[in-house]
Amino acid sequence: MQKVQINTEFITLGQLLKIEDVVSSGGSAKFFLKENANSFFVNGESENRRGRKLYPGDLVKILKIGEYEIVSQ
Repeated sequence: MQKVQINTEFITLGQLLKIEDVVSSGGSAKFFLKENANSFFVNGESENRRGRKLYPGDLVKILKIGEYEIVSQ
């Protein structure tokens, strides 16, 4: 599991995808989430909104890509 450090209160799922180089832009994130529906889980629950807020302690799983834990700096 990779740790993603943030220095703000939260980041969005779309920002996580960009930070981890899964996609290159916000528009790409929207398309990627739509095309890979049911592949994203936040704290064990299915998620497909790129605007989903992720806070320190949240666990994100992207099937066939990886698992991430949001941590504060």
